[in-house]
Amino acid sequence: MPRYIVLLTLGCLLTTTNMKAQAQQVASGHRDMLLQATHSWNGMAYDHYPVTAPELTMIRLTIPAHTALPWHTHPVPNAGYVLEGQLTIHDQASGRTETFHQGEAFAESVNDTHRGESGNTRTVVLLTYAGTPGTPTSVPAKGEKPEY
Repeated sequence: MPRYIVLLTLGCLLTTTNMKAQAQQVASGHRDMLLQATHSWNGMAYDHYPVTAPELTMIRLTIPAHTALPWHTHPVPNAGYVLEGQLTIHDQASGRTETFHQGEAFAESVNDTHRGESGNTRTVVLLTYAGTPGTPTSVPAKGEKPEY
């Protein structure tokens, strides 16, 4: 067998062996279920979902210490995750409140006037909205400033 064919064959074998050694491992990831809800934190059920094209929005919201956000509503389902600090949510109609701490997730209310309030340190929340194009993620209550 000519020498160049032997060298070419060896080169192909080495390349194939090297490619196999560099292949990534295939495995499933670990899932921590943070939230799965059919109703918001204050018990209000989600009654329907838009039938138009979806639009997902994620917002990292930072609230200074000792600060209450303006009263507002959300026209679409959304969920939050406290990255830092704590968030106390107040429901305007019922007066109900609930506090969520770092590492906790919560389901927000839809079309229900509420506001969030930070504690003694700044609060950082990751908010994920399941809306539709052109629909706002937050609507200020009458006479209130925007939430963000």
